[in-house]
Amino acid sequence: MKITLNGELRDLTGPTVQDTLNEIGLGAAKVATALNGAFLPAGSRANTTLTDGDTLEVVAPMQGG
Repeated sequence: MKITLNGELRDLTGPTVQDTLNEIGLGAAKVATALNGAFLPAGSRANTTLTDGDTLEVVAPMQGG
């Protein structure tokens, strides 16, 4: 399926948000996700199915001072 991931059109297998995170190497990472502009809690990722044309934003927290 084709989705926009962090502003870049990608062809990913999915089908869930968690599967997609696993596919891009962030399956175990502490990240925030938004699907089509709405915050998606970590507990919902495994049950949320992606479809062609969806927009997924994945943001990792930054440390610094």
